[in-house]
Amino acid sequence: MQLKIMLKKKHLSAGRVPLILFLCQMISALDVPLDLVQPPTITQQSPKDYIIDPRENIVIQCEAKGKPPPSFSWTRNGTHFDIDKDPLVTMKPGSGTLVINIMSEGKAESYEGVYQCTARNERGAAVSNNIVVRPSRSPLWTKERLEPIILRNGQSLVLPCRPPIGLPPAIIFWMDNSFQRLPQSERVSQGLNGDLYFSNVLPEDTREDYICYARFNHTQTIQQKQPISLKVISVDELNDTIAANLSDTEFYGAKSSKERPPTFLTPEGNESHKEELRGNVLSLECIAEGLPTPIIYWIKEDGTLPANRTFYRNFRKTLQIVHVSEADSGSYQCIAKNALGAVHHTISVTVKAAPYWIVAPQNLVLSPGENGTLICRANGNPKPRISWLTNGVPIEIALDDPSRKIDGDTIIFSNVQESSSAVYQCNASNKYGYLLANAFVNVLAEPPRILTSANTLYQVISNRPALLDCAFFGSPMPTIEWFKGTKGSALHEDIYVLHDNGTLEIPVAQKDSTGTYTCVARNKLGMAKNEVHLEIKDPTRIIKQPEYAVVQRGSKVSFECKVKHDHTLIPTIMWLKDNGELPNDERFSTDKDHLVVSDVKDDDGGTYTCTANTTLDSASASAVLRVVDVPNPPFDLELTNQLDKSVQLTWTPGDDNNSPITKFIIEYEDAMHEAGLWRHQAEVSGTQTTAQLKLSPYVNYSFRVMAENSIGRSMPSEASEQYLTKAAEPDQNPTAVEGLGTEPDNLVITWKPLNGFQSNGPGLQYKVSWRQKDGDDEWTSVVVANVSKYIVSGTPTFVPYLIKVQALNDVGFAPEPAAVMGHSGEDLPMVAPGNVRVNVVNSTLAEVHWDPVPLKSVRGHLQGYRIYYWKAQSSSKRNRRHIEKKILTFQGTKTHGMLPGLQPYSHYALNVRVVNGKGEGPASTDRGFHTPEGVPSAPSSLKIVNPTLDSLTLEWDPPSHPNGILTEYILKYQPINSTHELGPLVDLKIPANKTRWTLKNLNFSTRYKFYFYAQTSVGSGSQITEEAITTVDEAMASRQVDIATQGWFIGLMCAVALLILILLIVCFIRRNKGGKYPVKEKEDAHADPEIQPMKEDDGTFGEYSDAEDHKPLKKGSRTPSDRTVKKEDSDDSLVDYGEGVNGQFNEDGSFIGQYSGKKDKEPAEGNESSEAPSPVNAMNSFV
Repeated sequence: MQLKIMLKKKHLSAGRVPLILFLCQMISALDVPLDLVQPPTITQQSPKDYIIDPRENIVIQCEAKGKPPPSFSWTRNGTHFDIDKDPLVTMKPGSGTLVINIMSEGKAESYEGVYQCTARNERGAAVSNNIVVRPSRSPLWTKERLEPIILRNGQSLVLPCRPPIGLPPAIIFWMDNSFQRLPQSERVSQGLNGDLYFSNVLPEDTREDYICYARFNHTQTIQQKQPISLKVISVDELNDTIAANLSDTEFYGAKSSKERPPTFLTPEGNESHKEELRGNVLSLECIAEGLPTPIIYWIKEDGTLPANRTFYRNFRKTLQIVHVSEADSGSYQCIAKNALGAVHHTISVTVKAAPYWIVAPQNLVLSPGENGTLICRANGNPKPRISWLTNGVPIEIALDDPSRKIDGDTIIFSNVQESSSAVYQCNASNKYGYLLANAFVNVLAEPPRILTSANTLYQVISNRPALLDCAFFGSPMPTIEWFKGTKGSALHEDIYVLHDNGTLEIPVAQKDSTGTYTCVARNKLGMAKNEVHLEIKDPTRIIKQPEYAVVQRGSKVSFECKVKHDHTLIPTIMWLKDNGELPNDERFSTDKDHLVVSDVKDDDGGTYTCTANTTLDSASASAVLRVVDVPNPPFDLELTNQLDKSVQLTWTPGDDNNSPITKFIIEYEDAMHEAGLWRHQAEVSGTQTTAQLKLSPYVNYSFRVMAENSIGRSMPSEASEQYLTKAAEPDQNPTAVEGLGTEPDNLVITWKPLNGFQSNGPGLQYKVSWRQKDGDDEWTSVVVANVSKYIVSGTPTFVPYLIKVQALNDVGFAPEPAAVMGHSGEDLPMVAPGNVRVNVVNSTLAEVHWDPVPLKSVRGHLQGYRIYYWKAQSSSKRNRRHIEKKILTFQGTKTHGMLPGLQPYSHYALNVRVVNGKGEGPASTDRGFHTPEGVPSAPSSLKIVNPTLDSLTLEWDPPSHPNGILTEYILKYQPINSTHELGPLVDLKIPANKTRWTLKNLNFSTRYKFYFYAQTSVGSGSQITEEAITTVDEAMASRQVDIATQGWFIGLMCAVALLILILLIVCFIRRNKGGKYPVKEKEDAHADPEIQPMKEDDGTFGEYSDAEDHKPLKKGSRTPSDRTVKKEDSDDSLVDYGEGVNGQFNEDGSFIGQYSGKKDKEPAEGNESSEAPSPVNAMNSFV
């Protein structure tokens, strides 16, 4: 489908015909190139309501274009304005703009009026709007005498402003003499008319400088009203003042200052009416008085308020709706409400409308013989009247043109000729204003021309729309076609969008959209074409976005921003903070991908945006930085409700530094007793700012508060004022009261004294009372100073006492304390335990029993019984060495105990004593007992000496602890062959009196392992082990060496070596040819099972060895690097787990070597092997 500058083919109903005409008109509204003949067009003019500054020259603008260039003329107040007759008026060359020079002489008021400009050439005349020129005015207030105002506290008040009428209207505000704006609130606010309204007055409203100011922005002047004085006094003060100085008529207002329901100060009554023009801001106001201060609410009775166009101003007293339309008409209700009632006011709103365009007439370019229309369609309330003019003259009296026909708001042209060219004006007016539009009809015959520059390069980001311009002109209207490439066909609208102004749109440009596009314009007079070029670029993307960060003040934070972009575009990375530039601070540093903020401060919190800009697109990503810290300290601490035992503490929280305060910690200082020491008083939640604190008497309190959040605890606040509570009697007694004697005839009473905070008053003392528990004695009491101990002398030994310690001060006594029990001093026990019995359990354990002593004989707190026991010795040993006694203590009243760790076959003695807090009593009679035999310890040593070819001699020392009578020694031994296998075990009994024994008829050059232990009648003791080797047979060793020198053996080795050499040569040749020798092929096809890893399914293992075992052998050799051959089928002996020649045995028979998991059997070193070298081993040595 070719693009033609006409309507797209659609099925349209009859109701769509006016829209078709409108679209035809839009299509025809083209800018005519200035090199072609055309009627004038107004391009610039002053506003309709033109307010000028009377201190400056008057400039009334009128600019127009056309060919030939237009000439200009003016009318003033409907008549021709001859500028040549007024020396103060000039017209700018090549322009219709007027300059009236009133700076030198003349007055601005002389040039007030309604001006209209006309631009004319041979093709027609265009006219401007009616420009109403008025100088601005900023008149002064009329002088007036303002009486002071005196009001009761709580009355309402309106301070009038009544500014002078200026042009434009003044902006009103209230200030004081210091040019400081007066504070406003829900109670005090300024109305739309400029008056200052007080819902109720307070004493703090008293001042003498309530001044209303009017600012006239046009002249930049401010006018001031006379100051108003206001005094607010209480009822009593007011009565005295009236009685002394004033008459009743001088008193302002008569309303009571008591609480009252709301009434409206403005508007008056229950209903009012408001009219506003369409498109303006609708402002509705309700201000009420009352006590307490009323709150204002707004509703629309017959609908809802438009959410996105409704705003509340002046503490909700003003309702504003922007861009009002006829739909906003209706009834609006304001409601003033306080605790005593509510009042309503209904405002009926009517929205009128000055004329506004539905279809404004557009310039029409036609070729001779063509048809066209001019449409002028406007709306308003009331509906505007449409009138037509041609070249500035009402069309009814203009020259007749047979090519035009007027049909209401439409002029229809048919078969136009060059003489039909003209400028038509459409005027739509009603009582609220007018609209004036110029539209020319220009009859031309012009071939197509392309106005877009040739070979324009368009660069577009992939997946975005591409718009290729083809601005054109021609008459008749050209048709437009687009082509891609040099031989491409016309582009169709199934993929592309072909706009009426010639622009080609590619809705979603892809890489394959790159290329050259040709625009062709045709009409009956000719053809024109133009080429443009399109390049598609990859989009700029942020692949690593900055992330939300919460950091503590003073730390460092880093934001990362990685950008991916088209390689032909160079992006610039810019960082913004809160949509503005980064602070000019060296703490902020940027590099290619990062923004780093060091030493973060509170002001650094906000939104940081990384923006990557190229010449074609941009990408951005943002992250929020929240700077947190411990809270700032609370401040403004205040003590209220000060009672004897409580006070209310109030404070103001410091800044929470972006982390909510979770709790407040309150501490106190007792300046009287513990100056400088702060103690914990209470904690409250982070939402509280007051705390009721319990106090103790006779404390000079100061308080401080700390705030805590998730980051930590703030510094303490400044200390509050001091508060000294009254003295009172103590409310508690000392704690930890005890009575313990230090001597048999005294009682020491101790207690934990009260601290100064607990004393509750001056003169702290203690009343100490005591008496025997089991007697009928009266309490004995004594008052002592502020100490912690009192000693009662002359008491009987270890007698229970009842004890009380009561606090008192100058005010009185603490509550009666509870009595506690104590004892006078202890003495040593008098009686030893009797009937001591010993039961020997076994050779190392005995059980002792005894009878308890009478409790009275203990003379103290029974702590238990203590057993002394020792090993009895002969008199000769006792002289040489001190007897070592052991002690076991059994707690409480226990009358038996076990003695462990005794030595078998020994004689022991023991005695038992009773123990109290003073010490031990006398010992019981010594009681002896014997322990039975036990098994001996191991022999102290075992050595093997004088080895021969077939014998070994053993020497030993007896056990250090025979634990009985030795009956014999047991010797067991067995040989160990070269494969570390153990041979048969031989048992031998040796008399107990022997310390040396020789074994004969042993095998030569053989290692033996020996096990040796002693026996008593109870059993065998621990064993000691040793190993030794018999000497070597020299004749056998000589025969072994001779085998290697035999001729048959040497010949065999040479044959084997030659065979291996041939195999190596063949393998080398095949390998150089790139082939695989059979062994290699077999290895590739079937991996060696000995080097396979463990299989998960069957649990089998491959070979476990060091790294060398896993390396393939060079030249096909399967011989290990240690020159030994693996023996595939070997017995499971100790040598299988060794490392060949490295395997050894210690002297105690333990095996030395590393477990490798392989079963290579290697010959033993030196004389350890009795086997002759095998031929295979010899071969390995040869190779």
